[in-house]
Amino acid sequence: MAAQNKPVLILNGPNLNMLGKRQPEIYGRETLADVEAACRAEATRLGLAVDFFQSNHEGALVDRIQQARDANSAIVINAGAYTHTSVAILDALNAAELPVIEVHLSNIHRREPFRHHSYVSQAALGMIAGLGSQGYLFALQALARRLADAPQ
Repeated sequence: MAAQNKPVLILNGPNLNMLGKRQPEIYGRETLADVEAACRAEATRLGLAVDFFQSNHEGALVDRIQQARDANSAIVINAGAYTHTSVAILDALNAAELPVIEVHLSNIHRREPFRHHSYVSQAALGMIAGLGSQGYLFALQALARRLADAPQ
């Protein structure tokens, strides 16, 4: 199956299941279900399919990234706090050999100093931070363009 025909994996890490409840002044009032619905609508508009996955467990995220190597065309990842701590997620992203775009709802560079470093960035084409859930839509747009330009 050509990469363009495989769904884009939208991967969410710890505490993102608490969107809309946890610190809405930082993360907004939208729920993860709202983010998923917006991503599915944008993917349809772009002619993409998406797989949506969230886990609070590092190993489950690594397992899903490993599966993506064969099942998906690209990855949009908001690894939550694992962004700043997980070499395992970085290694899995590198091993997947897929285009990756990192997304953060808040601007991690305007927050606590420990949030300024991202392991995920080392595997990512780019990062979108601080634009709320719209960052996911921008990531899908960028990947749609990249996948359309990829050799068959």
